[in-house]
Amino acid sequence: MFPKGLVKMEITETKNGREVVARITGEIDHHSAGVAREWLDGMIENEQPPRFGMDLSGVTFCDSSGLGLVMGRMRKCGAVGSELFIVNPSAEAEKILQIAGMDKFLKIEKGVKV
Repeated sequence: MFPKGLVKMEITETKNGREVVARITGEIDHHSAGVAREWLDGMIENEQPPRFGMDLSGVTFCDSSGLGLVMGRMRKCGAVGSELFIVNPSAEAEKILQIAGMDKFLKIEKGVKV
C-alpha cells in the first residue's frame, strides 16, 4: 500500500491472474504525483504484467500532474510490453482525460468490478 500521510492520496494494488490494477484514491496533484510515479513504476517494473490498470474511481481531484502521471505510465508500460488501461474513472479524472483528448487513445473500462 502506498503511504498516506503528507500527500492526500493512497494507492493499493490488486492482482488478478497476470493483470495488475493500482487503485488510486484521493488527490493527484504536483505534491503527490512524484511519489506516485515512483510507486507505480515499481509495480510495473517488478510485475511486468500483460495488462496494467489504473483504477481512478476514488480520485477526488486531478490536475495536469495527473495527466503526466497517466502518460508516463503509458510509456513505462509500453517499455515492458504491458498494456495500460484506465478503470472506472471518477468524474474529476474523466473530465481531465477528455479535455486532454487522452480518452481517444487510452483504453477506458467503466463499470468494472476490481
